[in-house]
Amino acid sequence: MTRYFNTEGRCRPEEHYMVRLDERLAQMKERFVDRGKYFVINRGRQYGKTTTLMALEEYLRDSYTVIAMDFQMMSTANFADEPAFIIAFIEYMEDLYSMDEELECAVETEAFENLTALKDMEKITLDKLFRCLSKICRTAKKPVVLMIDEVDSASNNQVFIDFLAQLRGYYLARERRPTFHSVILAGLYDIKNLKLKIRPDSEHQYNSPWNIAADFDIDMSFSVDQIEAMLTEYESDHQTGMDTKTVANEIYQYTSGYPCLVSAVCKLMDERLPAQKAFADGKRIWTAEGISEAVKLMMKSNTPLFDSLVKQIDMYQDLRKTIEEIIYQGKRVPFNPDERSVNMGKMFGFIKEENGQIVMSNRIFEMRIMNLFITEESLDSTVFNQGERDRNQFLLGGRLNMDRVLEKFVEYFHDIYGERDVQFVEEYGRRFFLLYLKPIINGRGNYYLEAQTRDAGRTDVIVDYAGEQFIIEMKIWRGNEYNERGEKQLTGYLDYFHQNKGYMLSFNFNKKKEIGVKTITLRDKTIVEAVV
Repeated sequence: MTRYFNTEGRCRPEEHYMVRLDERLAQMKERFVDRGKYFVINRGRQYGKTTTLMALEEYLRDSYTVIAMDFQMMSTANFADEPAFIIAFIEYMEDLYSMDEELECAVETEAFENLTALKDMEKITLDKLFRCLSKICRTAKKPVVLMIDEVDSASNNQVFIDFLAQLRGYYLARERRPTFHSVILAGLYDIKNLKLKIRPDSEHQYNSPWNIAADFDIDMSFSVDQIEAMLTEYESDHQTGMDTKTVANEIYQYTSGYPCLVSAVCKLMDERLPAQKAFADGKRIWTAEGISEAVKLMMKSNTPLFDSLVKQIDMYQDLRKTIEEIIYQGKRVPFNPDERSVNMGKMFGFIKEENGQIVMSNRIFEMRIMNLFITEESLDSTVFNQGERDRNQFLLGGRLNMDRVLEKFVEYFHDIYGERDVQFVEEYGRRFFLLYLKPIINGRGNYYLEAQTRDAGRTDVIVDYAGEQFIIEMKIWRGNEYNERGEKQLTGYLDYFHQNKGYMLSFNFNKKKEIGVKTITLRDKTIVEAVV
């Protein structure tokens, strides 16, 4: 079977090109399971939780008796009350016992029969279930590890919280009452947020029955080296001639190693780009240009991951406001995990903490959110409409004339917004340029904001259009000295992108400012400076 890049469900190394998990599994076993830790793997959607959990199950089998369950296999009715849950839990165990020869051999027959006999009792409760589970753990040939995937499936049910409380009680009394050596739960929500959905009142919000859990701090994102190793396997099969290290680094720049996004970019390059005339020469696919095209296709697609992103942005308006300030104004927002909307954004994997500040998790998420914001604003935006009207004069022979784009934007902005106050321009100036630019490059190009250069005074926008790249520094004017420093910064950034020409758009509040566009030469670089 020919292997391929997979973005749906579990990845298997014999079927799919994937990052190898051996190092991660060894860490999980040594740092958590071997030490008898109870912990939760909660990461964003499509972050490889199920793939990791199933791989860990196999990895642990030599040393442990593994009971691996998936709560999405149980119906809502199974969580209606204790008896329904207990019967469903036992029936799930019976299925595992009948299908898994290793489990059947490891578990003492009498102990298992005591468990199944509970179904015939007139009154069954969780404490009786756990007495039977305790005997199974005590008599098993190897320490027992319990894994439960998709714990979110039980998120609205009190019986699951009671189940966690029993696990906690036995964990604390484990020296007197044998119990599971290690318990691993996996899902999107962490346990604290599961309980918030059941008991929203403040008294019970933070009284978690799962405060015994160890902090699961293993990085589940993919590093550049891991992506390169995966691409090396692909290259061995397909002989594309790609520079695997360069391609891996470029993919990482867009994805920050978010597992599903890495696979999605590679999948588009492998399956979709060969059908495009521009990439008829297969050697062009696995390049920075090919990655940019794959990302452009991704921006047009609807996926469960992006649907979830939009849903959470709409649901948590405080989070939306924070992201708008970060994207458009370069505002530095301190990371506070106690702020609920921030905590939820981090839990869903859309934002992260970096040097004490809130930042977007990766460039693709930021591009998608920025497209959402701009699309929403474009419905009644005169700036967007102006860009749409001006569009044709910027395109010649399939190439984009960025000099002319800046000239027209300066002219338009000065006519419409030139007399607005400082606060207005600081808040909306850069947003208006992005709104103006969007319809001009729409369909053939992408743009994104460069996180490394973003602050309240300066933001670089990188435009990819028909194979060409344009670096535009958008900045607030802080005087000549600051401007000269910005010019030097821009030349350094042009070196990084291997460009000889760059652009600077300054929003100047000086009453004596000179409106317009000029070209200067600095070192071996050409800089087009526009002032509004």
